[in-house]
Amino acid sequence: MLRWPLIVGFIAASVGWAQLSVDRSLLGNTFDGIGGLSGGGATSVLLPNYAEPSRSQILDYLFKPNFGASLQILKVEIGGDSQSTDGTESSHMHDSSTVNLHTGYEWWLMKEAKKRNPNIKLYGLAW
Repeated sequence: MLRWPLIVGFIAASVGWAQLSVDRSLLGNTFDGIGGLSGGGATSVLLPNYAEPSRSQILDYLFKPNFGASLQILKVEIGGDSQSTDGTESSHMHDSSTVNLHTGYEWWLMKEAKKRNPNIKLYGLAW
């Protein structure tokens, strides 16, 4: 992971040029990659129902490295069985002792993303 703080030295709009200094000796923000979000109310709920080969082609375009969008990050909504935004997503845990990772479509989507890109970073968004 590269950590490069970008220090903008000078921007002169009237001249039309800019000076940019990169100091690699300092720690700064990290660029984790390009990502996508499945959440906010059932944004990808219909994808598992698409007929093949269309479904696999869409997933390939999203997640395969060096092909299509080549997403490096996938953030999904952690469902809570309630109407939290524009749609309801299933919860994976209905009580403190039971975890079911086969509910809803977000787990399916993360599995499909990992199949195509084992290095993809997965994040969960709790509502």
